[in-house]
Amino acid sequence: MTRSAPDAVTALTGRRVTASRPLAGHLTAVELAGGDAVVAKRHAGPSAALAEATSLAWLAEPAMVRLPRVLGSDRHWVIMERVPEGRPAARAAEAFGRDLAALHRAGAPAFGAGPPGGPAQAWIGNARMPNEPAAAWPEWYARQRIEPYLRQAVDSGVLDWTAARVLGEVCTRIEDLAGPPEPPARLHGDLWSGNVLWTDEVWLIDPAAHGGHRETDLAMLQLFGCPHLDRILAAYQEFAPLAPGWAERVPLHQLFPLLVHTVLFGWSYAAQATAAARAALR
Repeated sequence: MTRSAPDAVTALTGRRVTASRPLAGHLTAVELAGGDAVVAKRHAGPSAALAEATSLAWLAEPAMVRLPRVLGSDRHWVIMERVPEGRPAARAAEAFGRDLAALHRAGAPAFGAGPPGGPAQAWIGNARMPNEPAAAWPEWYARQRIEPYLRQAVDSGVLDWTAARVLGEVCTRIEDLAGPPEPPARLHGDLWSGNVLWTDEVWLIDPAAHGGHRETDLAMLQLFGCPHLDRILAAYQEFAPLAPGWAERVPLHQLFPLLVHTVLFGWSYAAQATAAARAALR
């Protein structure tokens, strides 16, 4: 039986717990003797806990963006420092745009390369995510970021064959749609606005880190909206200009998170994924 959050925190940090309260999902806020605050996150299995702990460590390595420090982990729990609460600010957004560009520039050994020590079968949210290194982005993106979730969506009946043909055409034409070649970037991998926390700085949580195309992180940031998005993108562009046509490729890069959401949450995201595929093909 999985131990409780307070017991996990004590075992993994050696600190005495004075209080705890549940947060959203599988998160627990825990107060430690001395006044420090941490978050305990429970995972369903060892590969998910390992994937998060190694993702946080790999993204923190270049010291470019703010991430919660991992204080301990095991097969089911990741214990990390708690991010203080704040409000979005334009100044923080601009700094984040530059910092994100610097993180991407830190690079990765290959497209699909996971964090050192992380599992080859990682996770994005509650969906499995393969991390198998490949030499070129277009084929890797089609084979590992579109096709696995497309198959699952079709097999479950969420996507019909008409939609599947549109998405299949994207995979067939991926070389033409991909834009100029770029080196592998060090991606957060699940950079939607809910994983962007604001204090006087921007903090990132819940990564699904891997080597990929930097436009994928930026496209995911745009998918569900983000405070001061225009400031973030402008600062990013100033520090590390994107290749011509990047705005037209946003739907292509949004296919990955939309298909993941289709697998996890059903038909409403299937319609969005199909629309993004059609936009990518224009």
